[in-house]
Amino acid sequence: MLNNRQNKILKILGKNDQTSVIELSEKLNVSSVTIRQDLNFLEAEGLLKRVHGGAVLKDADDLNNRLGVNYEKKLRIAKKVASFVSEGETILIESGSVNVLLARELLKIKKVTIITTNVYIARQFRKNEQANIIILGGIYQHDSETLVGKITKTCIDLLNIDKAFIGIDGYSTESGFTLRDLFRAEISSYIIQKAKDVFVVSDSSKFGKTELTNICFPADIHHIATNDDLDLEFQEEFKKVGIDLILA
Repeated sequence: MLNNRQNKILKILGKNDQTSVIELSEKLNVSSVTIRQDLNFLEAEGLLKRVHGGAVLKDADDLNNRLGVNYEKKLRIAKKVASFVSEGETILIESGSVNVLLARELLKIKKVTIITTNVYIARQFRKNEQANIIILGGIYQHDSETLVGKITKTCIDLLNIDKAFIGIDGYSTESGFTLRDLFRAEISSYIIQKAKDVFVVSDSSKFGKTELTNICFPADIHHIATNDDLDLEFQEEFKKVGIDLILA
């Protein structure tokens, strides 16, 4: 777990995308040595990227850098969602920063088969010999480390999926659940059609936003997992259509 000061660093970065050791030292009233130690720790956890004199959150498609945005909320969601996974299940974890943290939580659960379209997520299990990992084939997207395309869909056809955990970039009542990437959206929609039980997993900052293309509507899924400060209008909307709303 992160300490209070480290969480504050992530909040500052979440607002500005970039900060310096001097700025953090002044805002948090600690020495530059302490700030450097914090930044080194946060970089090792995959929550930011160190640069000369400070730290950044860079490409929005780079999961390694998206983890630090709303980190505590995302971690709470991941911990709660992990409790819905039982030993012996075959689950698919698609992409998204909350799903990365979900993968880390599942390291604690033995005898689970993890299917993923994301290489970064698969790497969370590299030191866990108990987990069975299946990486689906396809065209490799370098920034997001996601696999997409016709080969990916063919791989999905070969598998039985108990539960699927899908990340999103936006949701609005009019447009449904949306993603900014057309190729990833195609695969997400296909997974949703094939899986027996579908969870949309995202922090609440994505709700009220509309991105490039639709992947599904609430009627197409079974669960939404997000943090407990989700706008009440959305909470009521999802409950009316029978969605299992999981608030962390």
